Amino acid sequence: MSSAFNTDPTPARPEGGNGHGHATTGMAALVAGAVGVVFGDIGTSPLYTIKEMFHPHFGLTPDAATVKGLLSLGFWSLILVVTLKYVIVIMRADNEGEGGIMALTALAQRSLKMGSRLSYAVGILGIFGAALFFGDGMITPPITVLGAVEGLEVISPLFKQWVVPISLVMLTGLFAFQRFGTAKVGKLFGPVMITWFVVIAGFGLVNIASNPIVLRALNPYWAWNFFTTHDWHAVLILGAVVLIVTGGEALYADMGHFGKKPIRWAWFGFVLPALVLNYYGQGAVLLRDPGAVANPFYMSIPDWAQVPMLVLATAAAMVASQAVITGAFSVTRQAIQLGYLPRLRIVYTSRDTMGQVYVPSINWMLFGAVVVLVLSFRSSGALATAYGLSVTGTMLIDTLLLAIVAYTRWPDTRKWVLPLCVMFLFIDLAFLVANGAKLFSGIGAWVPLFIGISAFILMRTWRRGRELLRDAVQNEGIQLETFLDGLMLSPPVRVPGTAIFLTADKGVVPQALMHNLKHNKVLHERNIFLTVDTLKVPYAPRFERLRITTIGDNFYRVVIKFGFMEDPDVPQALMQTADCSEICVDPMDTTYFASRETVLASAHRNMPVWRDKLFALMHRNAAPATGFFHIPGNRIVELGTQVQL
Repeated sequence: MSSAFNTDPTPARPEGGNGHGHATTGMAALVAGAVGVVFGDIGTSPLYTIKEMFHPHFGLTPDAATVKGLLSLGFWSLILVVTLKYVIVIMRADNEGEGGIMALTALAQRSLKMGSRLSYAVGILGIFGAALFFGDGMITPPITVLGAVEGLEVISPLFKQWVVPISLVMLTGLFAFQRFGTAKVGKLFGPVMITWFVVIAGFGLVNIASNPIVLRALNPYWAWNFFTTHDWHAVLILGAVVLIVTGGEALYADMGHFGKKPIRWAWFGFVLPALVLNYYGQGAVLLRDPGAVANPFYMSIPDWAQVPMLVLATAAAMVASQAVITGAFSVTRQAIQLGYLPRLRIVYTSRDTMGQVYVPSINWMLFGAVVVLVLSFRSSGALATAYGLSVTGTMLIDTLLLAIVAYTRWPDTRKWVLPLCVMFLFIDLAFLVANGAKLFSGIGAWVPLFIGISAFILMRTWRRGRELLRDAVQNEGIQLETFLDGLMLSPPVRVPGTAIFLTADKGVVPQALMHNLKHNKVLHERNIFLTVDTLKVPYAPRFERLRITTIGDNFYRVVIKFGFMEDPDVPQALMQTADCSEICVDPMDTTYFASRETVLASAHRNMPVWRDKLFALMHRNAAPATGFFHIPGNRIVELGTQVQL
């Protein structure tokens, strides 16, 4: 008999911060929070974007036509890519209120036939997009912090030698702080970024007032004129223009934390106008003084305000970096839940908000990469030449996944969404080609691609390795019903208590049970075969959380379902059985049994030997089930077995 022990039809929702309880929070507070967290990356792009457009390797001079052409390209990129694509269209594709490339991938796969080639291809796209996010996450902190601290060079050239050391000290402090969580510093995010946007908009407005002719660049004619004037070379300039829209994907990724309406209000009413005013203000300064091309952002600030602006810009850069680091933690947790990464130690840094997590291994991996990038590139301009490839790759994947979702799930609106997807695809490909060209210039564009491909290989190897490991266990295992029928013909000694055997395969006898019978020669009074399933929705409905099937002779099959945004707390989920007459799990009278496989590489199976060895290394270093499933360390017994892939 199968029964569910919670019939509450409302979806399970974590405590705080998942984006579903927005009605109880003031809209102004949500908008302020969105300004602080969501727009940190795109909001600090003015620090280095215009300067990068006039990098010597592009060969452009800041004459009137060129400045207006680049400003027009930037403005219409903000309108078409960020505003139309992400804010208006893609944010319609929410997965139970959540956004981001992993959520979009899961939504697209739910619309397709399970096991089909298209579903497999969608999964590959989603994994690669998530892998590219890690490349973006490694570059954003150093480029934003360097871009802010480089204001010292404008104040005095003598400070140039201190830019890299100061940036490293600040980044070290930022990564060291992560273990304390973002709850306290998060309260400062909103005010810091609101102040930042108000100030850059104000100075932009002052500069525009002194040279209002720059507003002519709002006309798309100047973007078209730039392309007709520079021919094919204009496409390469898009490698710098794309810096204006980096961070746009964060609007969608953070949708679950704030909701669609606050993010849209913040973008249209605050962030977009501030960015446009500042970019056009920098353009006005260049039209007045072409020499300002050395650092248009800081040279558009009056002398008396440069030191305060340096402090504010540095604070904004730290906020932008913090948001990206936190995003890397969230993507890692989702990837683990969906089976694309091994279990890692995850620390929950808030009692109230489940989304605030700290992943030590990811934190220090990012920190190591950031230090290497700072010491290797040593300036925001050099880093900007390597930036963009991972971002544009992610944007292209978002467009492809959006088209699948629109075609399969939006029958009423796909007639206008799909043509927009064609336009978005054309724009994304143009940006991708422009950034891909950097690969042949030897200026480091391979760095984010290398990071993304490495992360992709790790994720694919783990996923494939887990499939092969499961198949090997199934092939060597015994069917559960057959085994239990034979076992009860001559039952072993039964001891008091409950034994819970963790197993990924519901139909095969867990190896831990076999070893327990072989070595201890006893059987517990109650035996539960427990499987944890991760759904392709952010939060599992309460009525689907726990399923129990009675097998007979005090044997039970239990399936616990979690969404990919949830914390898989197994003991807490099992406590739902406490008020049920069929089975009760007493935490103090329960022992968990788990198999700990030792993976051996083989040259005659489905993966190359080097991937077998890589999977074996990842498997060996995966966090134990004890911590990941919140099982008390003194209540679990792990029994080892060897499996050859």
